[in-house]
Amino acid sequence: MFSPTALRSYLHLHFLVLIWGFTAIVGLMVTISPVALVFYRTLFAAIGLGAIIFFKKKQFKADSRDIIRMLAVGFILSAHWMLFFASARVSTASVCLAGMATTSLWTSLIEPLVNKRSVRPLEVGLGILAFAGLYVVFKFEFDHALGLMLALASALLAAMFTVANSRFVQRIDAYVITCYEMIGATVFSLFFLGIFEWQGWSNGEPYIPVAKDWIWILFLAFVCTVYASTMATQLMKQFSAYLINLTINLEPVYGIALAFFFFGEKERMTTEFYMGTLLILLAVLLYPLLINTVLGKKGTLTEK
Repeated sequence: MFSPTALRSYLHLHFLVLIWGFTAIVGLMVTISPVALVFYRTLFAAIGLGAIIFFKKKQFKADSRDIIRMLAVGFILSAHWMLFFASARVSTASVCLAGMATTSLWTSLIEPLVNKRSVRPLEVGLGILAFAGLYVVFKFEFDHALGLMLALASALLAAMFTVANSRFVQRIDAYVITCYEMIGATVFSLFFLGIFEWQGWSNGEPYIPVAKDWIWILFLAFVCTVYASTMATQLMKQFSAYLINLTINLEPVYGIALAFFFFGEKERMTTEFYMGTLLILLAVLLYPLLINTVLGKKGTLTEK
């Protein structure tokens, strides 16, 4: 049995994933380009986090090398979100979210390299199970190939971001980490927005939000980022980056259900699509059970 504290934290993680499941839907509700959306989201998130750090009187200082690294991770996060929102735009929210399920497979390969440990067959196996679910989805939904490729690239960047944060959080406050990363993401997205407008790559999509856009931009900034991202970073003190990303595989399940609620028939997919999401869900549910049995951990989800 899991300890009550670990179970509460695990349920909290799932709540955060539910919030993230809503982000692809928000990306379809705004009128501005994905690059502009990421810029406004990260800008307001950085301001919000800076205010929290100030009022909580937290120590904003960090080692100069860590600051550079956190800003660099912010660049990765910014690119991840751009690809994520672009995937939803060129395909559907459901396709975008299903593509993100490969994050755990990427993590199972990246985390051992960063932490200098051997690759565990259990992690790779469950990652492949999640990937098999994705294969079932796109065997019957291949007309969304571009959306799939963008989502796969976004998933790879998400894995890199999570593994990096799992190292930062051991010595730096989660709010400080997220704030520096939002600053880096803001700078990168502003730079990229300038290139997009200069080269005319925006395909006519505006970069100035209309009135209704601001509601969703602030939701992304303060709920999905300031709250959810910071809390997820905090949970990395308890859970491995692999478990975090494997649980995030539930994002397609939550997001697809929410997308169908908001967009109706537009988001209705084939039966095989939903069979694939069930395979993803199976991988998520098996991990906390098998990690105890295979690795000999008793009553904990905190395996690092």
